[in-house]
Amino acid sequence: MEMRMKAEILNIRFLHQGWSRFGIAQVRLADGAVVEREIEDHGNSVGILPYDPERRVATLVRELRVPPLFVAGEQVQLEAPAGLIEDGSPEANARREAMEEVGLQLHALEFVAAAYSCASLTTEKIHLYLAPYGQADRAEAGGGAEGEHENIRVVEMPLAELAGRADRAEITDLKTLTLVLSLRARHPELFET
Repeated sequence: MEMRMKAEILNIRFLHQGWSRFGIAQVRLADGAVVEREIEDHGNSVGILPYDPERRVATLVRELRVPPLFVAGEQVQLEAPAGLIEDGSPEANARREAMEEVGLQLHALEFVAAAYSCASLTTEKIHLYLAPYGQADRAEAGGGAEGEHENIRVVEMPLAELAGRADRAEITDLKTLTLVLSLRARHPELFET
């Protein structure tokens, strides 16, 4: 029986440390080869798709994301509310982000997954939730945290329109696409006309 080594990180050289850390890892692979791989590290995050089951709408955000601006000239991205996990549980952070970004006081959270957003590059594991709400749960205007320069626009969109955008490959944010497809799979009655 052939014995294989386990992969191991030999060293990491960080090139930048700010909001994120960017580094080069020297890795010994299971076959013994030594290679270099890039790492972006900024911590874990949450993504939430708030939806009103009575009115059959979801609340999303439109905001500038610089990488899509750089590669495709996209001025805004349609996304589910999201943010970094700070102090506390992923659930507490999901509720905080929903309040900051879209002004909703969320109660029930339906866990979808905790998955790496791009395992080939980043350490980020994103905790995804579906979150029903009603009109009485609108507590604030939203728009993002003071001083973060997010320039968030809150968008309430019919679920049927959101599903159509998913079907036409118009949702380019992976967490949002995952959440929309999860909502359709778990609650198909919300999309019936």
